[in-house]
Amino acid sequence: MNKLTINTCPLCGGSHFNEKRTCTDFYASGEQFDLLQCEDCHFQFTQGFPVEEEIGRYYETPDYISHSDTKKGLMNELYHVVRMRMLNKKARLIANITGKSSGRILDIGTGTGYFANTMQRKGWTVEAIEKNAQARTFAKDHFKLDVKEESALAEFPVGSFNVITLWHVMEHLEHLNETWERLYELLAGKGILVIAVPNCASYDAQKYKEFWAAYDVPRHLWHFTPDTMQQFGSKHHFKLTNHYPMPFDAFYVSIMSEKNKKSALSFLKGMYVGAAAWMHTLNNKEKSSSMIYVFRKENNEK
Repeated sequence: MNKLTINTCPLCGGSHFNEKRTCTDFYASGEQFDLLQCEDCHFQFTQGFPVEEEIGRYYETPDYISHSDTKKGLMNELYHVVRMRMLNKKARLIANITGKSSGRILDIGTGTGYFANTMQRKGWTVEAIEKNAQARTFAKDHFKLDVKEESALAEFPVGSFNVITLWHVMEHLEHLNETWERLYELLAGKGILVIAVPNCASYDAQKYKEFWAAYDVPRHLWHFTPDTMQQFGSKHHFKLTNHYPMPFDAFYVSIMSEKNKKSALSFLKGMYVGAAAWMHTLNNKEKSSSMIYVFRKENNEK
């Protein structure tokens, strides 16, 4: 297997790293991967992850819900319930921050197409991109969505979109800085970029450490905090205009983390920790298990 060794920090260009922890791929392979942290900017990343051409096998399981839409098991049923609630919240967020009821939106990493379908039903002109062929087929069969392969990202004209969304996608993308650059090109002058990612500075991440399910090595290559997300935006000429907690994620992630620990009564213990995490988020939203970040191009805010 070909692995990518990071010698230069993709955020600040530094070359001095500390080993933060070693995490296990509890989901697919049982392999272990080191998480390193840049000494200069504190950005964390998975070292030695499989290159883009070979990482696909780590997703190849019918239980990977964002690709298969499986409802097998209690956890996946819970995921569907929460997702339906969050779809409407995401749509309201887009409406509130844009002040628009329609426009052109690009959803990158759309999975099985639920969010893209929601926005299309609300009157938006939607383009969607998804790497996984099975997920694209699901979106076409269930929602009549023409989801494009990831190569289409290079084909859209500059300034094509009023909104670009990446819901738990950025952490998967090998070509991180190149993606940020392309997002800047594709976004219209007063458009918005919405990115949701796990927060490795969260309450539940600090509690579970190497068992934290949202490290999800090697599928998650990059591990963001509110500070490093702001730095990435600034590096690529975006201004962070707001960020929002995703408190429900803590429940799902905590239950999965308890399963990683092979805890007895993992569901109940995870629900308890999720509730504690939610309480911490009330006092400090930057402790949320996942965060939504809203960016605009510098000098193009409303």
